[in-house]
Amino acid sequence: MTVMTKGGNLPVPAAGLQVAVTWRQGAQVPDVDVSALLLDATGRVRSDADLVFYNQPAHPSGAVRHLGKGQGADGTGADWLWLDLAAVELGMDRVVVAASTDAGTFGQVPFLDVRVALPDGQQVASFTIGDASTETAFVFGEFYRRNGGWKFRAVGQGYASGLAGLATDFGISVAEDPAPVPLAPPPAAPAHAAPVAASFPAPPADRLAAELALSFPPFTHRASGKERVTCPPNLPPGARVVVEIECRDSISVHIDSCDAYGRADRDLLSTYEDEVHARTFATVPEDRPLSLVVRADTPWTLRVLPLAHARRLVHSLNGRGPDLLVYEGAAGVLSFVHQGQSNFVVWHYFTSDDPEWQDDEEDLLVNEVGRLDVLAPVRAPGLLRIEADGPWRIGVGG
Repeated sequence: MTVMTKGGNLPVPAAGLQVAVTWRQGAQVPDVDVSALLLDATGRVRSDADLVFYNQPAHPSGAVRHLGKGQGADGTGADWLWLDLAAVELGMDRVVVAASTDAGTFGQVPFLDVRVALPDGQQVASFTIGDASTETAFVFGEFYRRNGGWKFRAVGQGYASGLAGLATDFGISVAEDPAPVPLAPPPAAPAHAAPVAASFPAPPADRLAAELALSFPPFTHRASGKERVTCPPNLPPGARVVVEIECRDSISVHIDSCDAYGRADRDLLSTYEDEVHARTFATVPEDRPLSLVVRADTPWTLRVLPLAHARRLVHSLNGRGPDLLVYEGAAGVLSFVHQGQSNFVVWHYFTSDDPEWQDDEEDLLVNEVGRLDVLAPVRAPGLLRIEADGPWRIGVGG
């Protein structure tokens, strides 16, 4: 890992990168919110969509995502971004990593730095901010194009005007806060009504939206052969999370979730491709860490990510092999094209409209062998889990 000083730069791979702004938390330490801005050759955004932060967690291109916050055992806080520099659109020349504070200044935030790492956790660079004082927003660094590749520069520039001032400098339209509208007092609760505790999962109708808003630091584990992997305990109980695996030249790759005794109890993913980059999902148990069994013949990399990492099916998407898609549209018809030779299976998981049924409904939309071009009805927003051995395309509408 390269420890950088202000103004320094170094080449970085045009691939997936994890970026974390980290700091030491404490009673008098303000919270830190990370953001990213995608800039064109003029140094400005094209529209407000080029700002990625907690209220707008994904860029339309998919090149930048806000993953959310995590906390280490030593009291270190971190707010995470995911960057895929290869997916940054042509004409966008810089990705700026910034942050703002809530109810305080950066001079009150100890051990403040930014870290860049590869998806497997290998550190690429770090840059420590040691001269913060009254600033309420900071540009930590920027990724920029140079000679057909990408570099990272340690910037360390502070703003006293918060995220709004920083965003305005880069061309974001910041609206003035409207005057608050007086609210009518809530109706009195029944005399014997018990208080309702806020807990996850959210009410069934909002489960998908609630899960897509959840964030946690990505978990990465590398191994070879068969291994049982226990995920960190900070995953949100009861929530569905993305499980991603990469592997090459293995005869087969399988992932199962485990029961409370460590036994494989549910098949999450099975594939027999030579080069695997596949996704599925798992549900985090309410009472214990998520545990997975991975079986492969060659080295593999496993990642557990927030559900927001799954691709959104809005119009049409192409893919290959097993994958997980989020469908947020209304009831309708989806189209399916498969170019492989073996099974093509698509499961749809959605919230039941039966108030007595607490689990998701499951629809088997497609279960065919070989090449196909078919339609199938979809009843509600939900998750699409795809099992395939070759290229496919899924579209909205007939």
